[in-house]
Amino acid sequence: MTELQRIALAQKSLKGISIGDAFGESFFGETDQMLNHIRERTIPATSWEFTDDTVMAIAVFEQLKINKTIDQNQLIEHFVINHNKDVNRGYGATARRILREVGEGGSWKEIAQGVFEGMGSMGNGASMRVSPIGAYYFDDLERVKELAIKSAEVTHTNIEGITGAIAVAVATAIATKLKLENQSISPIEFIQQVADELPDTDTQSKIRKSLAVPYSYHIETVKTILGNGSKIMVQDTVPFSIWCAAHNLSNFEEAIWKAVSILGDRDTIAAIVGGITIMSTAENKIPLNWVDSVENPMTSPFIKK
Repeated sequence: MTELQRIALAQKSLKGISIGDAFGESFFGETDQMLNHIRERTIPATSWEFTDDTVMAIAVFEQLKINKTIDQNQLIEHFVINHNKDVNRGYGATARRILREVGEGGSWKEIAQGVFEGMGSMGNGASMRVSPIGAYYFDDLERVKELAIKSAEVTHTNIEGITGAIAVAVATAIATKLKLENQSISPIEFIQQVADELPDTDTQSKIRKSLAVPYSYHIETVKTILGNGSKIMVQDTVPFSIWCAAHNLSNFEEAIWKAVSILGDRDTIAAIVGGITIMSTAENKIPLNWVDSVENPMTSPFIKK
């Protein structure tokens, strides 16, 4: 596969992130109203602007495009630059602190490790931005895992935060390979393949737990078992995201609707699910009006000129 083809795959995953991100962001509001929109499959009035999820994914994508790898110093520098371009993109408090202190000249290694009383972050921020790595290196899972770890470590040093990034990157790689090789697997096989590549962590355990959760379960039951990202932690976000993607690998549109139906951290969950499932969905199953409506990551001010 040529370098340009790999870049195109990574860019496609970035597009999936941006659509899911902007779509999910549209569903923050009064709960009953949002549930009505979900039941009726109508999208609330929205600007289709993406959040920090996509802004940070752009920097990961550009590392692949420029370096074919992840240069951690360059990556965190790009995170800082893009944060300063628009601080109102939904960054969490910990991310703001890390990016501010690094921007003031601090060592990202010390700052990232120092948060949460030296435990490092187990938030979902490293998971939401990592899909382009899986798309780019879809045929080399060891490389995918290596770069997922590097991309996470600049802000998330806790093993749970890192595990979430590995899980999403691996899931994207598997989805990409399935589409390119015209293959299909069951949701159980997909989840099992992802879990088998992960460290022994709470996140891995909860992803394995999702193997026993039927798609027919009421969404409130699924939330009780797998979480919905409301705690903003990997363990509360990634297991559902992988489960949702696994059951909708060939249907991007359905995947995104299912992602927001659990409410919680709906932009991040939809971004993760979008970055995975766009890679394994036929082009005619990706709503053209969504593609055309969302803010374009490639022409945004966050792309290096």
